[in-house]
Amino acid sequence: MIRVMIAEDQALLREALAALIGLESDIELVGTAADGAEAHRLIRQHEPDVVLTDIEMPGMTGLELAALMKREQRRTRILIVTTFDRPGYLRRALESGVAGYLLKDGPSTALAEAVRKVAAGERVISPELAHQAWSEDDPLSDRERKLLRLAEAGLDSGAIAEETGLARGTVRNYLHAAISKLGAGNRIEAARLAREKGWL
Repeated sequence: MIRVMIAEDQALLREALAALIGLESDIELVGTAADGAEAHRLIRQHEPDVVLTDIEMPGMTGLELAALMKREQRRTRILIVTTFDRPGYLRRALESGVAGYLLKDGPSTALAEAVRKVAAGERVISPELAHQAWSEDDPLSDRERKLLRLAEAGLDSGAIAEETGLARGTVRNYLHAAISKLGAGNRIEAARLAREKGWL
């Protein structure tokens, strides 16, 4: 029996995924979580074989959860089920250690098969994304990405410095570097461009 957990902040989708999993005789649902922190707690408690999760979740993203599983050397494997169909997201997911990446608009029959393959140690990627995955390099560093996210949320340099513990001048330097790399006119445009590429 394959033990599966679902981490999804949208209740309707969480219930739909649970219903689909419930149709399979060889897959058992052992828990559901509405955010990344709850998912991490339940993974420690139940040690599922596979976790179905989205990329964006409150508290901890699906990619951060995957990276944490990798650092903790847990046997639980992460299968991303998302609407984010940009190669940049897929690349970041693979670098975070996810075992699978499916798009939510794919056929429902693909879900159970993907769970079985991931549980068996295989990697599963939506075919429409697989050939695009390495088409364009992400130019941003992790620090630049983090600061751009804060700028996107409306924080100015002073607030970002306070939030991150960096000097204001250091924040400006990182943001300027990100803006230059993306060929943007300002930090908001840079954040928008990075978001469109799936780099944020």
